[in-house]
Amino acid sequence: MRKVPNLSISPEKAFFIVAKARQTDDKATESDLASGLGDDDAVFGLEDHSKKTDRSELSTFIRGLNVDEQIDLVALMWLGRGDGDLDNWRDLRSEASRVHNNRTASYLIGTPMLADYLEEALSQFGKSFEDFEEHL
Repeated sequence: MRKVPNLSISPEKAFFIVAKARQTDDKATESDLASGLGDDDAVFGLEDHSKKTDRSELSTFIRGLNVDEQIDLVALMWLGRGDGDLDNWRDLRSEASRVHNNRTASYLIGTPMLADYLEEALSQFGKSFEDFEEHL
């Protein structure tokens, strides 16, 4: 059995980001559906504001992580997206470190399917969202 690399970011923090990213994605879908139903500005405005609030909270959380945690998040997203596997985790992480900048939060939040990618990558580390949910 191969040794699983250590992560700088805790699974709890990573799964918190998964949960928040899902909320943002869900609100985006609801907002898109609401905009197609007519011009009910009150409903659309509330959903749009809620989506921005969730994105802002997620962005603030990611920006509050230390550099190593941010690098792990980017490498995890790439791993979950299929850009590599656990055998080349060090390479993924090295590349994420090389390109790290102050736009990490925007990059991650702007990535479609971020929650799915992170969840897939964390499963490769033997971590599941269901285990995380039990601790909420």
